[in-house]
Amino acid sequence: MLTLVHFAAGACLLAGAAFLVIGAIGLVRLPDFFTRIHATGIIDTMGIALTFAGLVLLAGWSLPAVKLVLILCFMLLTGPTATHALAKAALHGRLNPLSGRPPEPPSSNT
Repeated sequence: MLTLVHFAAGACLLAGAAFLVIGAIGLVRLPDFFTRIHATGIIDTMGIALTFAGLVLLAGWSLPAVKLVLILCFMLLTGPTATHALAKAALHGRLNPLSGRPPEPPSSNT
């Protein structure tokens, strides 16, 4: 017999899977580095959070649920931090974001 918790867990798992698929498609189809790391940020935060929420609901009040919550907290803290660090490193390495403007010609310093 399915309960309301099972339906909520299924909804969380389906929504999490949808975010994971959308993020993976974005990772393949988006044009430059900065838009691609935005897609991975979606995978990190919403996809994993909803998937883990569904798994916690299915686990009930148990030790595996506590472990899942701790892993989720770790992922929610490190995922956006890593994405920000990658973007900052790319900007520091002079990788320009795609802006729709034509590239500027290099200046000649001779």
